[in-house]
Amino acid sequence: MKISHNPDQQAFVIALGNTQAVLNYSLLPESTGNEGGVDFTRTYVPSEFRGQGYAEALVKHGLYWANEQGLKVQASCWYVRDFL
Repeated sequence: MKISHNPDQQAFVIALGNTQAVLNYSLLPESTGNEGGVDFTRTYVPSEFRGQGYAEALVKHGLYWANEQGLKVQASCWYVRDFL
């Protein structure tokens, strides 16, 4: 399963034929004495591809990326919150 990172769109994407599964995020600004952060805002998998592990793969990939970047993680998305 190939996951692409599109930083300009603040998204991780898995191409699924003519559609895609997506994990969207927003970068949070640095505040005094704190490193920057990331808010994972939305996970979407088209209905015909649900239950096949795409959302989980996106979230795990996104969390790994955030950790590698040293970003503090928060999740507006309920699905991502289950992994925190």
